[in-house]
Amino acid sequence: MISNAKTVTVLYFAAIRDQTGKDAEQRRTSAPDAAALYAEVAREYGLQLPQSRLRAAINHCFCPWSQSVAEGDTVAFIPPVAGG
Repeated sequence: MISNAKTVTVLYFAAIRDQTGKDAEQRRTSAPDAAALYAEVAREYGLQLPQSRLRAAINHCFCPWSQSVAEGDTVAFIPPVAGG
């Protein structure tokens, strides 16, 4: 069993959505912050985008990667997008 585990909603956009094949998922995690959660997701899905190229948002607000993740949070990983 995962100690300090919590359930969060993870939202995926653009290239990350393409790589995971999902728009969103409920995830049980013990990741303490956004960076650790992204590392967990990246390992599981083999994501190619480095964290340095992404923005993280928790509960619909951009945040630093060191922002804590709590039970019930919605966490989004947002890659750069091209416009035109």
